[in-house]
Amino acid sequence: MAQWIYSDARRAEAAGSILPPDQADFAAEVPVLVIGGGGCGLTAALAARETGVDVVVVERDRSALGTTAMSTGLIPGAGSRFQREAGIEDDPTLFAGDIMAKTHGRTDPDMAAFIAEQSAVTVEWLADSHAVPFSLVDTFRYPGHARMRMHGTPNRTGAELMGALHAAAERAGVDILLEAPVSHLFAEADGRVRGIRITRPDGGTEDIACEALILACCGFGGAPEMVAELIPEIAGATFFGHPGNKGDALRWGMTLGAAAADIHAYQGHAGLIHGQGIPLLWAHIIEGGIQVNLEGRRFSDETRGYSEQAVDVVAQPDSVAWSLYDQRRHDVMMEFEDYRDAIRADCLRTAGSVAELAAVTGLPETALAETLAGVEAMVAGAQADPLGRDFGGKPPLAAPYYAVKVTGALFHTQGGLVVDRDARVLRQDGAPLPNLFAGGGAARGVSGPSCWGYLAGNGLVSATVLGRAAGSAAARQVLEALS
Repeated sequence: MAQWIYSDARRAEAAGSILPPDQADFAAEVPVLVIGGGGCGLTAALAARETGVDVVVVERDRSALGTTAMSTGLIPGAGSRFQREAGIEDDPTLFAGDIMAKTHGRTDPDMAAFIAEQSAVTVEWLADSHAVPFSLVDTFRYPGHARMRMHGTPNRTGAELMGALHAAAERAGVDILLEAPVSHLFAEADGRVRGIRITRPDGGTEDIACEALILACCGFGGAPEMVAELIPEIAGATFFGHPGNKGDALRWGMTLGAAAADIHAYQGHAGLIHGQGIPLLWAHIIEGGIQVNLEGRRFSDETRGYSEQAVDVVAQPDSVAWSLYDQRRHDVMMEFEDYRDAIRADCLRTAGSVAELAAVTGLPETALAETLAGVEAMVAGAQADPLGRDFGGKPPLAAPYYAVKVTGALFHTQGGLVVDRDARVLRQDGAPLPNLFAGGGAARGVSGPSCWGYLAGNGLVSATVLGRAAGSAAARQVLEALS
């Protein structure tokens, strides 16, 4: 586990954020409190409200969007009715196998199985019970997934997904307190949380009591000192995540005695458009595109995954690369609003020949021509890729060419508090804390110990599945205490 991650000063600071209940002046009480209004938090709140239990979400920002709003909003669901309607055969066992394969067996197999088992159930629950307008992404398959199983809203954006969740929360009667960052938890010596302290916009504080607390306030990607200490390989990359990801859940949980695992895990992205903060959809690579450095040379097998590729991009001169593809790949990506944003921002460069491509990118023409000729030979099977990529099954690149300058980015961390199938936060010995739950980036994900275990959609499927589990279990605990 990871008790060693804090310096003495930071451990003391974390301990200071947990106060005894006799120091609270509770102005209100609510059965279930959720810290964090992103995808995990709102999913948890919806699940709790279904039982009839009152729930309040506290969010530090002026609007509850979280990390989810910065994503494509895609959730993998294995064996969903959307897949069946498209004639795709899939099941949770296959999905769990994909998770274990991507992590080289270095994640919790029970949690991988649970996430996979609940993936399609959660997607269908959000669609059928809460009117989230999901459809299946059936134009391409993400690396590591044996089937097309990504589900998204019409424009394939996280902001659109959050809009649907907000509408569902309003219909369900979920109360959301905005501009209410949490500064302290109130807890007994045995780890039972009695409430929280929030800071209001005018600087005043308010203490709110609760019977169960759900941590849905993501990870520590927005805490540079923690990133530098725990995942230094990506510390120099652009952070493209929610700035509120300060590691609060990790600090609170561990101070209360919780176990943490896979602290070095994270999701990177090798296609953040340079200078724009718009992610370039990885379909351009999946469908046969490539990345080259400023020397016009490829430098890795791009198809391993966009997370691990981020480290390789950051290691290139000026920490940038050029993503190269063509009209066919461009057409595939037009389904996604993020890509249309990139077009509106004038991020794309087009060329009718290799010479013109070199001119619009500033890449050396000779090296670029050699690289493209080599890729064409690999696609034709005339030579093997020395970097290990399999170019089979995709047509070669052809003019007109497209080019986008990108950098590597850190999107969010994947390690966190250890939880069980009810999203209860567990102690070092495996026993649950009395009334503390966690999901999303606050909890340990299923991406293994590093960046290479991240499978597309791992973040959102964990957020929604564990959010739903946390909301249901927390509400159930409250109701059982009343009976």
